Amino acid sequence: MEEKKLDINSIIGFILIFGILVYMMYQNSPTEEEVEAQKIAEQEQVEAEKKESKQNEAVVTTSEDYSNTQVLDSTQRVALQNKLGAISYASTLPGSEITTVETDVFQLKFQRKGGHLAEVKLKKFVDYDSVPIYLVKDDNSAFNITFSTSDNRTHNTQDHPFQPSVTKSGENTVVSMKLKFSEREFIEYRYELKPNDYMIDFSIKSQGLSGVFNTSQPITLDWKQKGLRHAKSISYENRYTRLTYMYDEDRVDKLSQMSDDEETVEDVEWLSYRQHFFSSILVSGDSPFKKVEMTSKDLVEDEDVDSLFTKLYTSKMPLAYSGGEIYKDLGLYYGPTDAKILKTYDKDLEESIPFGWGIFGWINKAIFIPLFGWLSGMLPYGIAIIVMTILVKLMLSFVQYKQFLSQAKMKILKPELDAIRAKYKDNKLKAQQETMALQNKAGASPLSGCLPGLMQIPVFYALFMFFPTAFDLRQKSFLWVDDLSSYDSIADLPFNIPFYGDHVALFPILAAIAIFFYMKMTTGQQMAQQPTQEGMPDMGKMMKYMIYFSPILMLVFFNNYASGLSLYYFISNLISIGIMLVIKNYIIDEEKVLAKIETQKKKPKKENRFQRKMKEMMEQAEQQKQAQQRRKK
Repeated sequence: MEEKKLDINSIIGFILIFGILVYMMYQNSPTEEEVEAQKIAEQEQVEAEKKESKQNEAVVTTSEDYSNTQVLDSTQRVALQNKLGAISYASTLPGSEITTVETDVFQLKFQRKGGHLAEVKLKKFVDYDSVPIYLVKDDNSAFNITFSTSDNRTHNTQDHPFQPSVTKSGENTVVSMKLKFSEREFIEYRYELKPNDYMIDFSIKSQGLSGVFNTSQPITLDWKQKGLRHAKSISYENRYTRLTYMYDEDRVDKLSQMSDDEETVEDVEWLSYRQHFFSSILVSGDSPFKKVEMTSKDLVEDEDVDSLFTKLYTSKMPLAYSGGEIYKDLGLYYGPTDAKILKTYDKDLEESIPFGWGIFGWINKAIFIPLFGWLSGMLPYGIAIIVMTILVKLMLSFVQYKQFLSQAKMKILKPELDAIRAKYKDNKLKAQQETMALQNKAGASPLSGCLPGLMQIPVFYALFMFFPTAFDLRQKSFLWVDDLSSYDSIADLPFNIPFYGDHVALFPILAAIAIFFYMKMTTGQQMAQQPTQEGMPDMGKMMKYMIYFSPILMLVFFNNYASGLSLYYFISNLISIGIMLVIKNYIIDEEKVLAKIETQKKKPKKENRFQRKMKEMMEQAEQQKQAQQRRKK
């Protein structure tokens, strides 16, 4: 009880002492006249110290130098002027912190401090969890200008309050954000928003500041942005999240896809901060950026963790003064990475989409994108994929015919080839010469089966690039699949399997089964016909491994890929099996093929230059071998 009393007494004593101190401070507080006199004295001291400082010493202001906007008296205005210089006027003006504007496609929030977009919401789209798509939100983006003034101060627009105004220009909405040095002197960010348009006409200009800017120092535009996660698999989304840019009028390049990277490029036309299916693009309107320093940093350190961001992009570019003022026309695109939309702006923005390089990209842009767009306009998206797959396989059916015809010829020649190998079993080089001579006469070279297969590679790779970037597939369902642009999960695992994931996708399993049976039917026959040659790898053994390796690769690698791509491979292999059975059983007649081979064997076959060269090399190798054997004896 005694300890409790002491505690209570101590508390009461502390309260009394605190009350007495407060009363004493109140009694001793200065009067209003004394406060005013003290402010004047302090101001005079500041002026004196300022005069004594070096005139050429630059002052860098930071956000801590700017207090909240409030009504100031004359003394406070003078103090603010001395502290901030020419730009102090902006901090004396009232205004709302956020200005919200909506169009058919956007909900935009402009932030007073810095004058740029604090939030960009795309009204027509949601993410995998039905949350609205935001490209800018919660300070993931910064857009500011660094400049110097004639009083040797360095400023950054992100630290200063802008004055907002919203007006109409016909059907367009104009948002003006002005950083005012006075009522007639300002830096203006002007945004013009058009109905149902993802491109914002944006300009940066100054007025009446030719004597305020220190034009001997550079003025720099900085744009930073973190890519917000929108997809179910952040690792898959991150694979297609990349900084792309166009320079030298029509050349397109990219920073690294999966690692940190930086680049300095001249004459840049536009910059694209691509977040897989959505992009933020800065377009240089009137003239290219003379030089841009770009960086890309991968923020997905552990894909098993529910990460919020994919990559951090930064770009720094100098702006030019003209007559002591700045004026730069730009464009800001916030919207879907959709080739049909990007192409309407006639600035080659669709080149920011990874369709594939060279001929692969050409095949996608010239054939598959228009074809799929036409089919999906009439059919459900899953059915459109199946129909396109059928058309592609029919187009390539002649290639399969050439392959099976080559296999049929090799099968017919197998007894003669076995006889040659038995006859020259002690002379491998001679056996190879006779084998090549027989195949040449019969028109049954193994290369005749390989070359048609190589023709399919551009088509297969083009489709491999097409499906993961096809915006039309995003959130389109088919059978048990909720989203053809993402993986189809029929079971969620309580753990994560390296390279496979934490779920089971069905379409990759079906595609793996189909490719196994297709390879078993084709490669199995080739293994039986393929001889093992001296000094060459055992192709039969390699093909045997491929029968099992390819389906496993399909099963594991495509478990996290777009289900639309797995659907394509599943249907493609089913059709290949059907085409192979039809060709084998109803088109290729082995008796007719044999008769044709016999006719060709009777004709004199002229050796081409390559064949003669190969024959000479083999003969020289045989002579050298025989000479070595004689020296040993």
